[in-house]
Amino acid sequence: MGITLTAEPLAKQKLAVFERLQPAFEVSFRFVQEVHGQQRFSSFPVAETVHYLHALWVCECKDRLLSIYYKNIVRYEGQQCLTLLHRWQEGETADVVAFLHRKLDGLPFAELTGQIQQVRMAHADDGLLRRLVHGRLVLLNRAVNLMRAIDAIFALPDDDLREEVRAACVHYGHDLDQIKQQLAEMEGPLYCYAPHPLLAQRNMMVMNALGINIMTLPTDLPGERSRRVAAPTVAPPPFAEQVIAGYLELVSPTHNNLQGYRFIDRPEYGDSRHHSPATRRVAQSADNQPPPL
Repeated sequence: MGITLTAEPLAKQKLAVFERLQPAFEVSFRFVQEVHGQQRFSSFPVAETVHYLHALWVCECKDRLLSIYYKNIVRYEGQQCLTLLHRWQEGETADVVAFLHRKLDGLPFAELTGQIQQVRMAHADDGLLRRLVHGRLVLLNRAVNLMRAIDAIFALPDDDLREEVRAACVHYGHDLDQIKQQLAEMEGPLYCYAPHPLLAQRNMMVMNALGINIMTLPTDLPGERSRRVAAPTVAPPPFAEQVIAGYLELVSPTHNNLQGYRFIDRPEYGDSRHHSPATRRVAQSADNQPPPL
């Protein structure tokens, strides 16, 4: 994927397409966050797995339209989700299970529990402890969602599973023909990486609003995350304060004095051998002057 600068007309075209996508993106982004642990689902039927893959694709479309940093564009793996949905409708289920496992599993419960024990012993009432406990709950929700999604997939016979997947794909606009068209569109100029200030500004506005709506739990609020963001006890220095070092003379008889001028603060040496060349020249010129009358 090449890095190119965009002209304003292309940026405005991208923004026009994103205007139509924005409502779906906001819903999809919240759903992805819930699947990733913000919510523990009591059940996760096959249609919700299709919904999850669809939501990841929508999030990647947003990143491409607003030209997020090109190395982060593929973080949602939206193109792969379309390919998985296409193959799943044809009966290929193993790749979907592997994708879910890679996205939602591999969580460091033992390491996180050890950190909680250490903090509990050192800081019983610290905000960091509440933050770690909350984070472990989020990871546990994610693992539970994974198990329920896989359980729903394994519970259906192959034919019934394929029919349910096809019905869900039609509902979310991903039948076989639509997927081919969507994959082709993602290779077009509107979805290429083309940074522009208008796109960056729109992305910041959208994500700031979503962040406020999503991060509403008490453990997510500023000042409650850990001791690292506690209110400072010492007043911060002025923003533009500049510390100036002590006086350092830039011109002296022995430094940066090409003309050999004499100064009142000229250092005196007991031995003429230690005089600088400029100082010696000054002394010699003074000795060659005739005595005063």
